[in-house]
Amino acid sequence: MFLCRRQFPEVRTPELHAKLIDVVSSSGGSNRNTTNVATAAGSSSRAAVASSSVPVYEPAVQLVASPSFAVDLNDGVGDEVGSFDILPNALEGVPPVGVGDGVLGDADEDDVEPDTIEDDSGDEVGATGPALAGGGSSSGTQQYPPHFSSLDLDAMRHEGVLGHAVGFGARDAEGTAGLTEFQVGQQFQDKDEALLSVKSYSIRRGVQYKVLESDHRRYVGKCSEFGNGCTWLIRLSLRKRKGLWEVKRYNGPHTCLATSISSDHRSLDYYVISAFIMPMVRADASVSIKVLLNATAAHFGFRPTYRRVWMAKQKAIALIYGDWDESYNDIPRWVLGVQLTMPGSVAVLRTSPVRVGGQVDESQAYFHRLFWTFPPCIEAFRHCKPLVSIDGTHLYGKYGGTLLIAIAQDGNSNILPVAFALVEGENAESWTFFLSHLREHVTPQPGLLVISDRHNGIKAALEALDEGWLPPSAYRAFCIRHVAANFALTFKGKDARRLLVNAAYAKTEVEFDYWFDILRSEDPAMCDWANRIDYSLWTQHRDEGRRFGHMTTNISECVNSILKGVRNLPVSSLVKATYCRLAELFVRKGREAEAQMGTGQQFSQHLVKCIEANLKTARCFTVTLYDRDNSKFTVAETTPTGSFSLGTYRVSLASRTCDCGYFQALHFPCQHALACCAYSRLTWTSYVHSVYQISSVFSVYQMGFTPPIPEGFWPPYDGPTVIPDPDRRRAREGRPRSTRIRTNMDEADPNRPKRCDLCRQPGHTRRCCP
Repeated sequence: MFLCRRQFPEVRTPELHAKLIDVVSSSGGSNRNTTNVATAAGSSSRAAVASSSVPVYEPAVQLVASPSFAVDLNDGVGDEVGSFDILPNALEGVPPVGVGDGVLGDADEDDVEPDTIEDDSGDEVGATGPALAGGGSSSGTQQYPPHFSSLDLDAMRHEGVLGHAVGFGARDAEGTAGLTEFQVGQQFQDKDEALLSVKSYSIRRGVQYKVLESDHRRYVGKCSEFGNGCTWLIRLSLRKRKGLWEVKRYNGPHTCLATSISSDHRSLDYYVISAFIMPMVRADASVSIKVLLNATAAHFGFRPTYRRVWMAKQKAIALIYGDWDESYNDIPRWVLGVQLTMPGSVAVLRTSPVRVGGQVDESQAYFHRLFWTFPPCIEAFRHCKPLVSIDGTHLYGKYGGTLLIAIAQDGNSNILPVAFALVEGENAESWTFFLSHLREHVTPQPGLLVISDRHNGIKAALEALDEGWLPPSAYRAFCIRHVAANFALTFKGKDARRLLVNAAYAKTEVEFDYWFDILRSEDPAMCDWANRIDYSLWTQHRDEGRRFGHMTTNISECVNSILKGVRNLPVSSLVKATYCRLAELFVRKGREAEAQMGTGQQFSQHLVKCIEANLKTARCFTVTLYDRDNSKFTVAETTPTGSFSLGTYRVSLASRTCDCGYFQALHFPCQHALACCAYSRLTWTSYVHSVYQISSVFSVYQMGFTPPIPEGFWPPYDGPTVIPDPDRRRAREGRPRSTRIRTNMDEADPNRPKRCDLCRQPGHTRRCCP
């Protein structure tokens, strides 16, 4: 507020509106705000109220370890709906019945943090840290974080403003908060709150203190320079009758001076940092460590180490979303809950046995794989384009793994995730697990096209004889960007790669030969490399119109970027977030389609824009009819003056083909077909694929999601305890090696000047920064 006053001096009277709300204390009860709590700068009107050195931050939200998430995975082993048995190695759920290219922008895929790093703070201030949120309760009354149901396809990421005071103890412009002295009789809700206040006071003062005694009844600390001219001392004790911690003795303020200048403070441990960054992590779990570090430094005036901020973020995530290890055991009960919430959901849980001393432990099982999808997704795919894009993305949390996703697209170019799987990594077994259940439960349609990269695991899974992915039941196509990336590994130069991509996008054989001849003139070996791949897998003119114009897996990459905010969460929170985000997506897109239907529109907005663009260019054609059924034509394209011919194209409205290739590739009339329709007084609407009709788009989102049933009403789970595989835990020390296979798609702009990490000026590095 004071900062704005200084920046905008023309504003004479800045006003601040404060709203008091009921919060949940650490004991779980509701504390109604009263006037004696709302005090300025953390000071109290009476000694009995906690007037700590920094206004203590108490999160007003509860843990989301196992929220009342109405996830709808209906599973049952066998054919009986509504029941299943959890076996040592399998848990299956079977139902009763059987999105235009975006931007491939997952450049931060390798920004993986280690799961556990030893703290380097040398903290001896206290043995315990403040618990900033309630424990992992599963009472079924928890609320999900806002971004659980936030699916923003445009703004995929939001970062806070650096230097903005967030969390507890936010200083005003004068920097006086945290400098208020303690008072004898001052009370705190618990020991954690008291410790947080003492540490914050020490950080604000820039002094150090030592802990003389710390147990469940008392806490005593004194200045590090006690006896050398400073008499600062504080003693806090537990009042058993009230259950509050109270300042019994206080000698202050400090009379010592700092003997050294440091950019870090010993009391600024990851417990204090986690309390400060809690609101930022709650708003966006994918917020980077660098952003959190800069915000912490701007708030406290000290710059902690990278690993300490990382530990603080992991602690905040665990407090918000639950323990990493316990989240695996929440999955079986979540499966039961979604089965009760939304019958027809599909969930397949695979576990592996735990062996202790050569014997199988029947009470525990390792998490291995999980496949899940929801009834609205299954129904939606029936009205989408007959193609599916598959891709995998790495998990960022304490335990490694890969999230496999299947993406469809409706007739209005909206992307739609239809199936998910959590697996140990991308290999032949994991892809077979995912694709077999995808084919069985979601995509049983014949003639389906699968767009993917050239991963050998995908190839092995699709070529399996008993999985139903072989032609003519299904067809495969490669992502041209991945093909071009592999091409660039052998042949350097962007020009050659551009020629290969242009040849792949060619919609006619004549156009393909044109680009391929140029490529051959550059280097015949380039054409030999491309000829080793079947043309039907990477060229558009040989796909027989199955691609609908999609040449890449960018629709999958877009969803990868959207899910980036949940990929570093515990697995139970990840699967619950998919339910919330899909529910929000179905509501939003369903309303848009319903509004378009209400205005009398017949086709989607995407198709209308394409037709309008074709109509603008369909004015300089000479049409000749070649049969009395008004089905076969030739269209001569001329310049606006009619003096020069630009080519002649054969059009067949009956077979919906044109020599330009657009009609059969995109499944709606090209400019030449539109000219033929106008010449014969025919309506072009009858030559549009049904997937582009607005009624089909609405049918995609017509089946909505069911509101979640609270966890307290979920059926109990009495099977073996599901635990994470210790072999999948990330390295305890050091930054893990990136798992992303980098190609030229990940290369940065070589002309971009390098800047110093400290001052952000070019010409030098952090080591030699002036």
